[in-house]
Amino acid sequence: MTKINISHVSNMHNQWLRNLNFYKTEITIQKGILTEIAGKNTTNEIAKDVEHFENQFRIQSDNIDAIAHDIHLNIGAISRAAQSSSAGYIDGQLLTDHTALGNRAEDEEKVMIELIHSFRKFAEKWM
Repeated sequence: MTKINISHVSNMHNQWLRNLNFYKTEITIQKGILTEIAGKNTTNEIAKDVEHFENQFRIQSDNIDAIAHDIHLNIGAISRAAQSSSAGYIDGQLLTDHTALGNRAEDEEKVMIELIHSFRKFAEKWM
């Protein structure tokens, strides 16, 4: 059975949560800019793009919330497992779950980077 020390996974959880929090804050900032752009430009030409970015920000915000929730669940499961182990180790399935969460967090970060880049190009055009 594969086991790993809990201190290693704890640091990773914290990093993922910090990154997700950063992008959640970034969404709030970008939504404010989008609202400003929409208020200044009321033509039909821009309405479709505004709706697109509103939807993308909402979807990514929901994704971030779901990933953060799952990370917190994993933290709880790992904590319970470590408490029941005198050496502070967890079993391989929790590590597998942990790795999958890391992949989800990294994938979300890539999506957010692309979305923000795309939005900034749009904002430059209409500000």
